[in-house]
Amino acid sequence: MASRSDVLVKLLAGQPVVPVLKIDRLEDAVPLARALAAGGLPAIEITLRTRVALEAIRKVAKEVPEATVGAGTILNVRDFENVERAGARFVVSPGQTPDLLKRAATSDAAFLPGAITPAEMMTLLEHDYTVAKFFPAEQAGGVPFIKSLASPFAGLSFCPTGGISMKNAGDYLAQPNIVCIGGSWVAPDDALAAGDWARVTKLAAEAAALRAKG
Repeated sequence: MASRSDVLVKLLAGQPVVPVLKIDRLEDAVPLARALAAGGLPAIEITLRTRVALEAIRKVAKEVPEATVGAGTILNVRDFENVERAGARFVVSPGQTPDLLKRAATSDAAFLPGAITPAEMMTLLEHDYTVAKFFPAEQAGGVPFIKSLASPFAGLSFCPTGGISMKNAGDYLAQPNIVCIGGSWVAPDDALAAGDWARVTKLAAEAAALRAKG
C-alpha cells in the first residue's frame, strides 16, 4: 500500500541533512540554494519566519532548477496554499491539525507533518504517513527518546530538527527510524552576511557525506 510519505522520500533521495533556512535578505536566496546544491544538499527548507520567505521560495523555484525547494514553519492551511503557489515541492509543519492533513491530501506537494506525542504519531499512521518531523528534537528528549519509539511505532520514521549540529548529527543518523535530519548549521548567519558561498558549499559537502544508519 502506498504511503503519503512516498513522494517526500523520493524528493529527499537519500539526502542525510535537509538545510533549514531563515532568509532575511531576498538577494541571498538564489546563491544560497545554488551553494547548498553544489555541496550535495539540493533539497532545502525555507522557513516562513521572515517577510521575504515567500518570495525567496518563488525565486529559488524559478531560478535554481538543481534545487528542490520546500517550505517550513507551515502553521495553517493559508500558509500551505501560499507556499504551494510559490512553488514549494514539499511542505513542512512543526505539528499537525485536521485541516492541514485534509489540505495536504489534495496537494501535489509532499507533506512532512510534525509529531512529538504518541497520539500525534498514531494520527499520522491512521492517515497513511510513514515519515514525521520531530521538533524540537534535542529539547524533547533527543536520540534516547527517538530510539524508544522504534518498537511501538515501527511503521513511522522521523526527520528530527532542533538543536542538531555536526557534533551530534551522526548519533541521530545512526538510528534505524531516522530518515534524515534538519539543520541550519550548513548556512550560518555570518557566512550569509559575508556572501561566503564557498564556505556554505564546504559545510554542505561535509553534511552530505554523513550517512544514515551508521
